[in-house]
Amino acid sequence: MEKRSLNTPDLTARNVQRIAELFPHVITESRDAEGNVTLAVDFDLLRQELSDHIVEGPQERYRLDWPGKRAAAFAANAPIAKTLRPVREESVNFDTTKNLFIEGDNLDALKLLQESYLGKIKLIYIDPPYNTGNDFVYDDDFAESSAEYLARSGQSLKSGERLVANTEANGRFHSDWLSMMYPRLKLARNLLTDDGVIVVSIDENEHASLVRLGEEVFGDASYVGEIVLKNSSKNDQAYVSIQHEYIVFFVKNRQANAGDWVEKKEGLDRIYAAFDGFRREHGDDWAAINAEAKAWFKQFPPSDPVSASKHYTWMDERGVYFPDNIAGPNDGQYVYEVTHPTTGKSVKMPSTGWRYPESTMRERIADGRVHFGPDETTVPNNKTYLANTEYQSLTSVRYVDGRAASKRLAKLFGEKVFTNPKDEFLLRDIYRAVGVSGDDIVLDMFAGSGSGMQAVLELNGTESVSCRYIGIQVAEDLNESLKTAKGAAKQITTNAIRHLTRLGRPATVAEITKQRMRLAHERFAGDLLADSGFRVLRVDTSNLIDTLAVPDGLSQDMLSGAINSVRPDRDAFDLLFQVLLDWALDLSEPVITEQVDGCGILSVAEGALVACFSKDINPTVISEVARRQPLRAVFLDSGFASDAARINAEQVFREVSPATEVRTI
Repeated sequence: MEKRSLNTPDLTARNVQRIAELFPHVITESRDAEGNVTLAVDFDLLRQELSDHIVEGPQERYRLDWPGKRAAAFAANAPIAKTLRPVREESVNFDTTKNLFIEGDNLDALKLLQESYLGKIKLIYIDPPYNTGNDFVYDDDFAESSAEYLARSGQSLKSGERLVANTEANGRFHSDWLSMMYPRLKLARNLLTDDGVIVVSIDENEHASLVRLGEEVFGDASYVGEIVLKNSSKNDQAYVSIQHEYIVFFVKNRQANAGDWVEKKEGLDRIYAAFDGFRREHGDDWAAINAEAKAWFKQFPPSDPVSASKHYTWMDERGVYFPDNIAGPNDGQYVYEVTHPTTGKSVKMPSTGWRYPESTMRERIADGRVHFGPDETTVPNNKTYLANTEYQSLTSVRYVDGRAASKRLAKLFGEKVFTNPKDEFLLRDIYRAVGVSGDDIVLDMFAGSGSGMQAVLELNGTESVSCRYIGIQVAEDLNESLKTAKGAAKQITTNAIRHLTRLGRPATVAEITKQRMRLAHERFAGDLLADSGFRVLRVDTSNLIDTLAVPDGLSQDMLSGAINSVRPDRDAFDLLFQVLLDWALDLSEPVITEQVDGCGILSVAEGALVACFSKDINPTVISEVARRQPLRAVFLDSGFASDAARINAEQVFREVSPATEVRTI
């Protein structure tokens, strides 16, 4: 039986293997820091292979660079000895839900998800910490002093003497932010489906860096546009008052994602209701309705969605329309006379001729689809009906009242507990527009208040689909945040701490996220949602004790403790989820618990995996598991009484279920 590893996949080793497949002769042997022989790449030979393309030495090149980039790249590839532990008591409908909430650093979480969700995530939403010059709340924050930054970036000697006259003291914040984002984006890319989309909320401080970073990670063609969100003005700013934020879009593969993204126009219900009123008042007096409509549209400011449709001022028996261009796209396209229905005279023809052949034009006139002016002196128009143009391409500029999302969240909690949450309705509409549907998975890797996760519920409720979410949030200490909070943020943070204390929960942002989703799921409980819960998983140390040690460092006590490699505080479900990660199985698969001859049996996804972590595995259990012929079976290594018992178990599987992959931990 194969013994399972402690660590997440070594991505560097995987990349070396890929290079070996292309250029086997560039692979050599080296020794690591512990003196172990390992495979390595001979970069001199690799340069020879790529001599027509590689940039040599200090030659100038177009690239994004910053102090700490190499360390950040290494952080993405380095394996970790961690796992995801299920927390049943904090979950909602643990046994049936497909949704996941992961508490912990998202860098660790993304590494742990690499195998189980490789190429399976349709959309990743990112609302990273905006770079205001403060430290980031992550173990890999790369934060350093100004002196350290200047030394590492080559602007000063170790003694502190400056090498340049004009230092980039503020640049360290950009470097910190880029180093924090780079490994996370690299790992996120692996999880996307081929037609997957990355959606990032960002402000002006790192907008330019984000676009460059995204193009480096996802490819030059990955950036496909952005939405500029109009918000409140900052009148205390020098130079230009910043009144906007951005939502930036990247696609993994332009060929797989053609970008047929559309959204329904806003304000349509109000427009239709207004015209219904005009029709009741004026009947078939279309000119009177037109005058009424023009006056009605004037009351709305440009920021109101209704204003985007203010050219739809006419109505007929079919509905609301606007007079559209009927001219031919090419000079002299179709030339013939058209008679005005009232005056009987030939109407004025567009300078380029008509858009349609004469026969088609006659049909459209007879069908009432051509709009004529009061007499023959004006050019007729097409009737373009609002009902046929309710959808449009995603627009790049829009107004969103940030207060609305804050008010909805405050209403959900009963008080304000989070500063500036993202708008879950806007995110819902974006998900829908970029093609999230069916049972697609949405990953929110900086979950914050949980807006990106609730947006999935909103989408499911309005579209009758069964999309699912994975949310990740670090357990940021609100008491620490309170120490530096000012103004309204200080009161809101105080509210959050008090709220969580009443619930008996730790004062962390992750707890706010979980509580929001509990409340949101309760709100949707009466709706026709396919899934009304979420599994809570927590990033933690490996379930297995690292028994690697040099012989001289081992004592008798250590040898005795190494007989059982499982940490004493871990149970069968903890071990099961580590096995799910190791075998790249979906972490939301249903789990059935059984008892066989006094031993606990865990069955996953109807025979995809059967596990027994009993400390006393008897032949009856082995026979029963083998009889079920699962695809995979796993046992506790120390559960076998002897090597002979382990060998007998292997023999049973060879005879009864030879296709089963059997392992131990």
